[in-house]
Amino acid sequence: MRWDNLVENPRAAGDTALFATSAVTTRTFDTPEFRGITFHEIRARSILNRVPGASRMPFEWTVNPYRGCTHACVYCFARKTHTYLDLDTGLDFDSQIVVKINAPELLRRQLASRQWQGAHVAMGTNVDCYQRAEGRYRLMPGIIAALRDHANPFSILTKGTLILRDLELLRQAAEVTEVGISVSVGFTDRELWRTVEPGTPPPERRLDVVRTLTDNGIGCGVLMAPVIPFLGDHPDQLRATVRAIAASGATSVTPLVLHLRPGAREWFMAWVAQHHPHLVQRYERLYAEGAYAPKWYQRRITRHVHELATEFGIGPADRGMPRRIPVPQEPGPSILPEPTQLTLL
Repeated sequence: MRWDNLVENPRAAGDTALFATSAVTTRTFDTPEFRGITFHEIRARSILNRVPGASRMPFEWTVNPYRGCTHACVYCFARKTHTYLDLDTGLDFDSQIVVKINAPELLRRQLASRQWQGAHVAMGTNVDCYQRAEGRYRLMPGIIAALRDHANPFSILTKGTLILRDLELLRQAAEVTEVGISVSVGFTDRELWRTVEPGTPPPERRLDVVRTLTDNGIGCGVLMAPVIPFLGDHPDQLRATVRAIAASGATSVTPLVLHLRPGAREWFMAWVAQHHPHLVQRYERLYAEGAYAPKWYQRRITRHVHELATEFGIGPADRGMPRRIPVPQEPGPSILPEPTQLTLL
């Protein structure tokens, strides 16, 4: 596999792209939750990643402690990133997981750099940082603690219920900086969930996460993603999903229609051909222009979800100030002030 763009001490430029095996520790664990999964432990060179300027993302920096994801969502847009490591976008993405074991210490060092200006850091935007591997490697507590200690604003998007393990750290961080949490729930249809998101917790358990976070004073929105055309976009399905999101106490709901980037598109369409062959041509027509569904379709879904959100009383999330650590005042001259007359107004 190609590790030169990831590891801490790459070989000389004249060497091949395949990195020495001593730089990567490969492990397998004979436990039911990790059976069939291979973990590649590396010490990364950098953990703060700048988002390309052409990206549609509303943030500039991300932290991704893992590559590959055992959630195994058939539509995952991040699948193509595995090709950079000479791995495939299908089963390899689901079962060959890269773990950046030095992520917490590396992030703390980078946040302390004079060049770092305290920009917002987004997590869970590539692969889920609370996938099953996090239960063993426990990278997120150190990452959240580093962001908390530097009062650095951050957000987390997840399908994982493991985030509740770090509830106290999130509460501490929210006292000093802006913390945004979103849980991804695109639908509540259990049959659809079993087939397209086989490695994730059920939708109702994810909504329990939303409820627990909000009950503990941490506002949590729901990214209603993806809305899957022809399988999860029926008005009754949208209504049931938004109703459940509202009942969880979510501060907001943001719909996002399925998009099929290269790598994800081939894997998803192969799944459609196997499970819903009658839909293959409909998908080919809907996504004929590229990775995104037509604007008219996206607007229709967005309008419908927003109308349902209004009906069920889901309001916008409140946003706080990015940094709340008090700045110590410079001591002034010890001169007593002139007495003043206090007033009630």
